[in-house]
Parts: sequence; structure tokens; C-alpha cells
Amino acid sequence: MKIISLKFVSLFVVIFLSASIPSFSQSATGNVIFLHPDGTGLSTWNILRILKVGPDSNINWDNLPSVALYRSHTKNSITTSSNAGATMHAFGVKANYESFGMENGEVVTALSGKKMSIMQEAMQEKIKIGIVNSGSIFEPGTAVFVAPAETRKLYAEIVQKVVQSGADVIMSGGEEWMLPDGEEGKFGKGKRLDKLNLINWAKENGYSVVFTRDEMLDLPNSTKKVLGVFASGHTFNEETEEVLAEKHLSTFVPTAPKMNEMVEKAIEILSQDNNQFFLIAEEESTDNFSNHNNATGTLEGLWRADDAIGVARNYIKENPNTLVIVASDSEAGGMEAIGDPEKYIKKDMDLATMKDNGAPIDGPTGKFSKPWISKPDKNGNTFPFYIGWASLEDGYGGVVVRAEGMNSNFCKGAFDNTDIYRIMYLTLFGKNLW
Repeated sequence: MKIISLKFVSLFVVIFLSASIPSFSQSATGNVIFLHPDGTGLSTWNILRILKVGPDSNINWDNLPSVALYRSHTKNSITTSSNAGATMHAFGVKANYESFGMENGEVVTALSGKKMSIMQEAMQEKIKIGIVNSGSIFEPGTAVFVAPAETRKLYAEIVQKVVQSGADVIMSGGEEWMLPDGEEGKFGKGKRLDKLNLINWAKENGYSVVFTRDEMLDLPNSTKKVLGVFASGHTFNEETEEVLAEKHLSTFVPTAPKMNEMVEKAIEILSQDNNQFFLIAEEESTDNFSNHNNATGTLEGLWRADDAIGVARNYIKENPNTLVIVASDSEAGGMEAIGDPEKYIKKDMDLATMKDNGAPIDGPTGKFSKPWISKPDKNGNTFPFYIGWASLEDGYGGVVVRAEGMNSNFCKGAFDNTDIYRIMYLTLFGKNLW
């Protein structure tokens, strides 16, 4: 009798433990919002906090609870390129520096074993797809996910693949590569030599096409597919502060929507009828302005990216089956805030143009500027500082991954660039590839 009882107890324990331990091969699925403020690192976010809310307060990025330290090397270099970084995010395997989703003439084989990106695989599973970029439509951070190519310079081919990818939401600049050579568009003339008009193609294939922020915001809630075309090239003018002032150019195209506005509209469209969706949104300006050592443009773009994080966090409150993950692929320019009272940085002083070691100094209007002034700290004090730059290039940097929501607990410790794919794959398909 005692033997029977022990067997019964043992069987009960096995059944109980089997039911209690989650499966690491298949689990629940959800939405993914991948926000990619390109070229940003810990220092960049620290500077935004100082300017936006003060050194003792939190921006939206700070409030993402999960934190990991990103490793950005490629298969053949320590520093990554935007296209290689996107390839590793989209396919989950180490790529060469030159890769744009293809190597040796073939599409990269993803970690899942398939010759397609995670976004293409999601489309096969009828998951709704959104691509948002403040840069041109050919920018790698988003384009690689649906338009693998032998080189990033094949703009016409890449843009055609993106527009014709079947994505439900596409928002970016880049009209010049959607129109035939010489044909006048909303923002300028086209450059395509194949005479293909991709804007007309989109209209004929069920897309609502919008060209301004107001047109985008006026889209009805029932919109199923949208192509937003907001500039001839990028939706920003990537020059130094001095050149922009000399040419009387604005930092961003004034009629184009901000990143947070595009993300909010994209989520609204993709999440209709409780659809599962996958949204990638890249703030490209943070990389390009940093590569021009334009601190004003970098921080304006990063402010917009942080506001987009706020939009995503608001969505998660009502939809916890969603992963929000935020990461760049490298740190551009080596941006650093410097404010040492021993060096007598005064609020009304004129800054020098460079440090003793030759590092450029940047203020709100560029060279020969007054200092930046922080928002008040917890004691009500504000502080002057300037920004120093290390280079015009992308560096390995201090990239930090932040996450919230479904499976965000996997965002911790050392985090390889290929782990971006893994955490998104787990959320979209319920399969753990670690």
C-alpha cells in the first residue's frame, strides 16, 4: 500500500512540474515594436535627459525596465555598418561589414534556417507589417528586412523591393527613387532609369498614399495599407548647423510628420481587429547628424525618438502581449557632454571651436556658440555645458538595449546584435532560438 502511494505521489509531482515549467521550444506569441534610433549610445541618451527633463529626472527611454549592453561587431570587423547591423538584426547571424541581407550573391540564411528575414517570415505567417523611417526609404535599418540586395548602393532596386514588399505600412522619405528620371513629384524630380512609377503602383495596389503630416493624420481609422512619402530624400537636412544657417534650411522638413506621430499612426493601422503585428521604426537623423557633428539635429531627432518610445509604452499598458525593444547598431560621432566648473564654463560665455587635442566643440548653434543649458536638477539648478565630438564615423560605442513588455526579461547582461533577432523571433513565433 505504501509503495502504491509513493508511486501515486511521484506521478503527481511529475505531472505538476511538467505543467508548471514553461516550454522553451514553443510559447505564446505577441506583437513586436522595434525602435531603432540609429547611431545612439549611452552618452547620447544622457545628454537628451539633461536637456529634456534635467539630470535627476527620467525620459521615456529611462523608464524601459529591462537593460542590456550591446555588442556591435560584425563577422569581419569590430565596428559595424548600418547595413551589416540591420542584416544581423533581420537574420540573426553574424554578417560581413558590406552585407545588405545578401552575401556571395545569395540571401543570407537566417538563424531560423530559412533564406529570408524575420520580417519576411512574419509576412508568410500573415502577421501585419510596418516600416517607418525618418530617412529615405532605402535606409538599411528598415530596408534590409524586406529588400536584401548585393550592395546598399542599389537604390532603385532596394526602393522597388520595399514598396512592392507587401508591407501594410511604409512611411519614409525617398520620393526621388519612386519616380521615373526627370518626372516631377511633390518634392522634386525622380531618378529611376527603368521608367517605373512606384507611387502609381502603390495606388493601383490598394495603398493610400500621403505626402504630409496633415494627410497622414487625416487617414481614416479603417485604412488598411498606407504609403507615406514625406520628402525627396531624407525628412531632414543632414548638414552642420553652420551650413544649414548659411543655406536658410530647416533641420527637418516642416511638412513631414515626426517619428512619434508616424509610430502612433502605424500602430493604429496595424493593430486593427486585434491583428498581430511587427513594426520597425528607425530615427535615421540621429546617425546622420552625428556623422556631421551636428548636435542640434542629433538631439532634435533623439527627442522625437524618445517621444516615440512614449507612444509604444502607452500601447503596452493596454496590450501587454507586446514587446517594445529599443537599440541602435553602433554609436555615431562619439558625442559627449562636458561641463566642468573648474574650467569656468559660464552660461553667457562664447565657446571655443575645439579642445586642445583637436576635438570639435559644439553648442546649440554650432561653432562660436554659447553653451547648452540643462533643465533644472532636483534642487532647481541649471548647468552650462558643451558637446565634444570624437569623430565623423560610427564607432563600437556604448550601445544600450532597453525593452519592456512580452519577453523583455530576456534583455539583460551582455547582448549580441544577433540577439535582437532572437528576442523578436521568440515574441512573434513563440520559438526560443537561444
